[in-house]
Amino acid sequence: MSSPTAQLAAFAAGLRFNTIPEPVVRRAEDLLVDWFGSAVAGHGARQVTSITRFAQAMGPAGAEAGPAEIIVNRARTSPYLAAMANAAASHLAEQDDVHNGSVFHPATVVFPAALATAQALGASGQQLLTACVAGYEVGIRVGEFLGRSHYKVFHTTGTAGTLAAAAAVGQLLGLDAQQMQHAFGSAGTQSAGLWEFLRTASDSKQLHTAHAAAAGLMSAYLAQDGFTGAAQIFEGPQGMAAGMSSDADVAKLTDGLPGNGKGKEGRWATAETSFKYHACCRHTHPAADALLQVMQTHALQPDDLARVVTHVHQAAIDVLGAVLRPATVHQSKFSMGTVLGLVARFGHAGLAEFEQHFLDDATQSLRERVTMELDPEVDGAYPQRWIGKVTVHTTDGRVLQGRVDEPKGDPGNTLSRAEITAKALRLAAFSGGATAVEMQAAVDALWQVAQWPRVGLLLAATP
Repeated sequence: MSSPTAQLAAFAAGLRFNTIPEPVVRRAEDLLVDWFGSAVAGHGARQVTSITRFAQAMGPAGAEAGPAEIIVNRARTSPYLAAMANAAASHLAEQDDVHNGSVFHPATVVFPAALATAQALGASGQQLLTACVAGYEVGIRVGEFLGRSHYKVFHTTGTAGTLAAAAAVGQLLGLDAQQMQHAFGSAGTQSAGLWEFLRTASDSKQLHTAHAAAAGLMSAYLAQDGFTGAAQIFEGPQGMAAGMSSDADVAKLTDGLPGNGKGKEGRWATAETSFKYHACCRHTHPAADALLQVMQTHALQPDDLARVVTHVHQAAIDVLGAVLRPATVHQSKFSMGTVLGLVARFGHAGLAEFEQHFLDDATQSLRERVTMELDPEVDGAYPQRWIGKVTVHTTDGRVLQGRVDEPKGDPGNTLSRAEITAKALRLAAFSGGATAVEMQAAVDALWQVAQWPRVGLLLAATP
């Protein structure tokens, strides 16, 4: 019997467009448009500019210097460097998608690597979508396999993301099952990303995605050239489970895995992916939605809030607990109190609210009234379900309870295509990365990606 690593590699190599159920294809299109909005939103950000500047300095120069597109500045470069730059850009706004069960952001590593490769190869839209589904299915299962202990220290998007990018690019390159397994070996040995950066508001989160997308792409190209990698990078005695987890479950690598491209049966994890409604860490969203529910139900104003207790899972405490008094916009997106303060004041926590109001006296005052407490029910349901529960103490002595079982953006409370389009247009308008006309045209085209005979540039090159 083949190993779990070999089975997962065979699936990624053997996947074909006509074996993917139509609802999963449509979901992949939704996720692509949603990702594109986040990629454009990275325009002008200091961290993104730094990584983009590095990528361009390391590669060919000039508008026609390479086949792949850097979205934030419309330059052309190699697939490797474009994947790096676009992955950094699309994880900046904190509005890229998330898969709950794996606590993994697939889009920000899968689409940059796959898009750059598809542009270089002249692949069709169907080939691009197939590759991206392969990347999602692999990356999500790797994240689930690594378990909760992994996420306490490692940023799963940086670790599992390297494998997801390798799977997507390997699918586009036409790797066979053995080559894909070698690509996984090379990708796994490069997996990286530690949460320590949050304590000092450093820029590592963008580096995590940039490295994962680029390293995964490199791993697939190397495998195509005969370069070998560890045969059992996941479950081997010195593999990822041994070095990066204390609760890894090898069975999750192949859980419900559709039959290596031979049929549509099985579990399609791509369809389980959630969209992010608020522009901040997903661990804050359930509590934010529960607070909104209480405030709307009882017609509360921010000044009515004496104290808010958020009942959370342990991972929320592990990640958000490091941020007590955020010093930067990006760090504020990992502060439960700041997010709930903005939600209480404005009804949502979008890019403009963080940029303009995270240090306001009113926001900081609300921030200090918010606490997190571990809740056994919420923690027991996590990560498969991200339940939002809050207890609100009002200034007039009332104690009110709020609960949301599916935060806005989850599959059971998802965004419509109109909402995804509107979100993408808002992100572009905020960053100035594209005009309203340019962005609308690009999004309209992306909705038809399955009909594209060849993947070209998403935004017209600058004169």
